[in-house]
Amino acid sequence: MMATVSRYTTVKGERWRVRFRTPDGRSTDKRGFHSKDDAEKWGNLVEVDKMQNRYVSPAAGLVTVGQLAEQWFESKIDVKPSSRERYRQTLEQQVLPRWDHVNVSKVTRPALQAWINELSRDRAPSTVKKAHHAMSMILAVAVRDNRIPTNPAEKLNLPRARHDDPTFLTRDQLFTLAANAGPGELVVLTLGFTGLRWGEMAAMKVRRWDAARRRLTVAESVTEINGNLTWGTPKTHASRTVPVPAWLSERISESIEGKGPDDLLFSTRSGGVLRNKNARRDWFDQAVVDAKLPRITPHDLRHTAASIAISVGANVKAVQRMLGHASAAMTLDLYAGLFEDDLNDVADRIEGPRTADVVTLRVVNDA
Repeated sequence: MMATVSRYTTVKGERWRVRFRTPDGRSTDKRGFHSKDDAEKWGNLVEVDKMQNRYVSPAAGLVTVGQLAEQWFESKIDVKPSSRERYRQTLEQQVLPRWDHVNVSKVTRPALQAWINELSRDRAPSTVKKAHHAMSMILAVAVRDNRIPTNPAEKLNLPRARHDDPTFLTRDQLFTLAANAGPGELVVLTLGFTGLRWGEMAAMKVRRWDAARRRLTVAESVTEINGNLTWGTPKTHASRTVPVPAWLSERISESIEGKGPDDLLFSTRSGGVLRNKNARRDWFDQAVVDAKLPRITPHDLRHTAASIAISVGANVKAVQRMLGHASAAMTLDLYAGLFEDDLNDVADRIEGPRTADVVTLRVVNDA
């Protein structure tokens, strides 16, 4: 049955309704049109949507963004706990304050753009992009469940991200920082020469140190979330081995004397997990000040490790494997400037025409 239009009367005057059948055969109607023309246009659109399998029940769109957000968040069982925590913070701080009780069918592209614009006034571009990403994924659930026809969060104008240039310490600066780090000296040297992430370093067990080959095997990571330690795989979920300089290898081997295979390679004095926040409070931040260095965090030492490796001839793939990047493209995006000297070396090694060839060419041309 095609959609039909009929007139009815209310206390506010004449109105029009559209009667139609849903794709599953149920008879229903939509009321409140002020003119017959508007009602017929809407009815025609319904019939087109039904033919193209794009029909969305008006009742399905009554679910709120908050309800769908909870459904979406609970489904994120395929991400690391730290990522789930970031999603939760984004929902609570940016998304739900604006959209919690709004029906998904009422979420429009102009309203979303206005929200993005408002967030951009006092929040970092990265924060705004995370908020947009979360909202877009929630609305994608609504599209998947046939609650709205399309995702209105697509193709919005987002703020341009600001990428600060990474800070690279020289070897001398790295050694100076380590010398001022007190109990964290070996940690600083390891982070600065191997490029381990803090969580990978803090989770490292003695049995994963191969002194003969001078290799650390990265297979675990530990993260502090709301004061609780969460253990899991490294960031890319893949294990890797990381080379260690000979002199640093000796220091590491000396540090594990008396420890068992399952003890932490790097730990607090009591054998506990090194927590980033505590380390910064107790010795790292002050060591940076005492060493008269630019303001850096422990994570920035990964940049130093990359620059040192590149300076001694490591190629892009080697640096990617050492740092555990998902792709060589990511490594190049971060450190392209450090490979410029390598490109100059390649250009210098490409020979030009030999003298004899140049003479032969001249003779032929003269003839």
